[in-house]
Amino acid sequence: MRALILSGGEGSRLRPITHTQAKQLIPVAGTPILFHAVQAIRDAGITEVGIIVGSTADEVRAAVGDGSRWGVRVTYIPQEAPLGLAHAVLTAADFVRGEPFLMYLGDNVLLEGLTRFVEEFERTRPDAQIFLARVPEPERFGVAVLEGERVVRLVEKPADHISDLALVGVYLFDDSILEAADSIRPSSRGELEITDAIQWLIDNGRTVRAEMVEGWWKDTGKPEDLLEANRMMLSVRAGAMDGDVDSESSVEGILALGPGSLVRRSVIHGPVVIGAGCLIEDAEIGPDVSIEGDCTVRASALRDAIVMHGCSIEGVRGLAGSILGRGVVVRHSGEAGTHRLVVGDQSRVEVD
Repeated sequence: MRALILSGGEGSRLRPITHTQAKQLIPVAGTPILFHAVQAIRDAGITEVGIIVGSTADEVRAAVGDGSRWGVRVTYIPQEAPLGLAHAVLTAADFVRGEPFLMYLGDNVLLEGLTRFVEEFERTRPDAQIFLARVPEPERFGVAVLEGERVVRLVEKPADHISDLALVGVYLFDDSILEAADSIRPSSRGELEITDAIQWLIDNGRTVRAEMVEGWWKDTGKPEDLLEANRMMLSVRAGAMDGDVDSESSVEGILALGPGSLVRRSVIHGPVVIGAGCLIEDAEIGPDVSIEGDCTVRASALRDAIVMHGCSIEGVRGLAGSILGRGVVVRHSGEAGTHRLVVGDQSRVEVD
């Protein structure tokens, strides 16, 4: 079995963060979202991985490399434009033809991993296996209508409510999906929809299995989704103490502290991840905070936040529900208060 990761989307709903970086490389619990996908695929026993890339191809290649750090072999597959998930399948036809494959949307996070799904597919060998989860906003997703356990209808981002069963961004196919994708026409959105291709399989008598996802899953399409994913992945993150915490500081809960990082006269409420080479001084951090490497946090309080590489935060006593891009500087010049920021790379912010 092979795996196909889709990493070509531009992440328009995550701007300004995605103006200057690939959305699949935004860190969740200190690790890029795309890396979580590669790790899950490797843990499911799949070592041949194709990655669909678009306008951020160079950044994705630089970050992932040849896959050897995970023990997989990566093939990069350029997609001319984000023209739909079924178009991505056709773009990867030479890579997947002749073998079953797992397709993983590179901006999704699945807490329970993929092993159970792969094993069930190999046991039952349907033409397609989809995974469903109940969601409060089905209009944001492809949805499925079931009769008992049988899938009878699939619709991409329906305008009217027909079901609250969203397709999770993981699919298992044999290569009959290539015939299906080649047989459909673009939707009203101008895309070749994977839901239409799977519907083609259903209409042509092929076997499509549906299985409910038991654990937590998130499509990280919006800032609040990223923060929820960060909280969930932090909740299962192991602690580490590769930096130094002084005697005037206290740590409650899980802390993963990177090499060369210093915590001075501060309070940590885990779960918290702090990358390498950071300085945390006279600060209160957590819970649910991930800070990438080479950041400085002084005289500030952070909770429920993602802070990317090279940020500097000083005198901000109430930063919560925030995402700071790379190299962001935040200063506070007014009275204490709570601030929620979502800012792109290299921004300079002074809060009142």
